[in-house]
Amino acid sequence: MRVFGADLRRLLGKSIRKTSRAFLAGLGVTALVQSSNATALLVISFVAQGMIALPPALVIMLGADVGTALMARVLTFDLSWLSPLLILAGVTTFLSQKKSRTGQLGRVGIGLGLIILALQLIVASAEPITQASAVQAIFTSLSGDAVLALLVGALFAMVSYSSLAAVLLTATLSATGLVPLHISLAIVIGSNLGSGFLAMLSSRGQNAVARQVVLGSMLFKLIGCVLVLPWVKPLALWVGQYNLPAAEVVIYFHVVYNLVRCVLMLALVKPMARLCQRLIAEPEAEEDSAAPRYLDQSALDTPSLALANAVRETLRLGDVIEQMLQRFDSQLAGKGEQKRLISHLEEEAEMLHSSIKLYLAQLQQTELGESDSRRWAEVIDTAMSLQQSSLIIGRMSHDVANQTADPQRVFSKDGYSELTTMMSRLQNNLNLAMSVFVSGDVDNARRLRRAKHRFRLLNQRYSFAHVERLHVNNLQSIGSSRLHIGLLGDMKRLNSLFCSVAYHVLEGVADIKTETTNDDTSHETA
Repeated sequence: MRVFGADLRRLLGKSIRKTSRAFLAGLGVTALVQSSNATALLVISFVAQGMIALPPALVIMLGADVGTALMARVLTFDLSWLSPLLILAGVTTFLSQKKSRTGQLGRVGIGLGLIILALQLIVASAEPITQASAVQAIFTSLSGDAVLALLVGALFAMVSYSSLAAVLLTATLSATGLVPLHISLAIVIGSNLGSGFLAMLSSRGQNAVARQVVLGSMLFKLIGCVLVLPWVKPLALWVGQYNLPAAEVVIYFHVVYNLVRCVLMLALVKPMARLCQRLIAEPEAEEDSAAPRYLDQSALDTPSLALANAVRETLRLGDVIEQMLQRFDSQLAGKGEQKRLISHLEEEAEMLHSSIKLYLAQLQQTELGESDSRRWAEVIDTAMSLQQSSLIIGRMSHDVANQTADPQRVFSKDGYSELTTMMSRLQNNLNLAMSVFVSGDVDNARRLRRAKHRFRLLNQRYSFAHVERLHVNNLQSIGSSRLHIGLLGDMKRLNSLFCSVAYHVLEGVADIKTETTNDDTSHETA
């Protein structure tokens, strides 16, 4: 998830148009991350942000169930020779290159090695347990009660926090002959049900949409359980005629059961989505425009996803700043009530900045690769620049409001035209800056840097023009001189804050150091 989280997110996002593609995407992503819970986190973040509807999310979850069952089959092969190799190679790679993608792939190797080792330990530990008289008495009592075996299987999955561990333990017990085959199959069905209960318990503190996804997945498992459980004993008798190894039958039943169940449930996705929306209704509450929309707490374990969320929230902050500029432009034109609206937007910008800052502060710096570390710093710096911009615009609005009730009369005709021209340039530079922030395009970054320089030169020219009007005793210019010069200075600072995005993108370009030095020298001279 750390290495490929953003790519997996894009894969899921592109797969929602067709049911078959959504199903295969859920299967493939779960096979890669080896956790249907991890896939669920990605899907929930999509649904919660309104990026996909509930039906395709449920399709992806069905694919995830098949993916985790297939990986259970792969991981139950004899891979004892592979575990130490993966752990050794993973530790060596990770310790030598922690910040790079190669180092994070080393972490993947460590995880796979430990998973394989853990499965071996589960099997090894289960064998002596089966010899205990108390355990034998418990499982002997299950021989005639498939429903009780189902509940035991669910309990196994919940206690071990893994349906795979429960299936492996059941396969081991079945191989010893301690548990009849039909009871083993009932326990396997119960373990799938237990994993659904686990997901529901984990989603208790989440929003309504997240709980709808988990409830739909749980109900699909419950339907499969009700349909298959009555046929478990006849199925076990039929398979028993072929004298197949009991442990292998249990493992393959787990795969086939999930595959057939999930494929059949695809036809019920839309009715299930409607049922879940009725059972768990979203609370009717007025949306707080200042509240963060994209800072999903569940994505913090995957830095690339958390950074993508922070970028989207920073774009919202940029939209707020653009609205403030537009309001201030209207205030210069003499339209009333703009100061109050600008003050409200300033508070919204402050709240969004605080949310972004606190969200990114929860990311462990040691867990970030080089590219993610740079992006983290860029998001923090951009959000801070936008927040500082909101303070400047708020002060500008306050100064204009204090000067007169009709700002247009304060300035001379030429002075007012100059200020509105500068405001138009500021809005263009802000839009270009946000585009550079998202895309990281080097050509646009250079274009933004040139726009910064041209803005400074224009600002200087308008300052000289104002002094010339003072020289010819223009009464309007004399009366508004202090405010006019102050606004030009604030606009120059705003422009510098907006255009600072360009220098993050241009970092590492061969000629950036020389060009930046020359630009700064010329700017200081100006």
